[in-house]
Amino acid sequence: QVQLVESGGGLVEPGGSLRLSCKASGFTFGIYYIYWYRQAPGKEREFVGSITGSGVTNVRNSAVRGRFTMSRDNGVNTAYLQMNNLKPEDTALYMCNVRVNGAYWGQGTQVTVSS
Repeated sequence: QVQLVESGGGLVEPGGSLRLSCKASGFTFGIYYIYWYRQAPGKEREFVGSITGSGVTNVRNSAVRGRFTMSRDNGVNTAYLQMNNLKPEDTALYMCNVRVNGAYWGQGTQVTVSS
């Protein structure tokens, strides 16, 4: 059974940093892309970026490019989203996604950026 569990969210002041984790199980983690999304209150879900099985990243969201980076450790079946210089507009529920004979989502982890 494919499972994704995000963690690492919380309340942070503007300019701060957080590292989110996406712990996976139920599939061969190292051969699949992991996708990161976020959804702010009252807004549609938006794509943040992706990371290949070998660690090549693509931050597609121009609002976070240069501040957010992705990585993964295939030895512990975990992907990471490092978020630096956080802004209030980064406040959202952050979710990871994998496509293994269908799309699977974690429950998300809330990030709130506020002073």
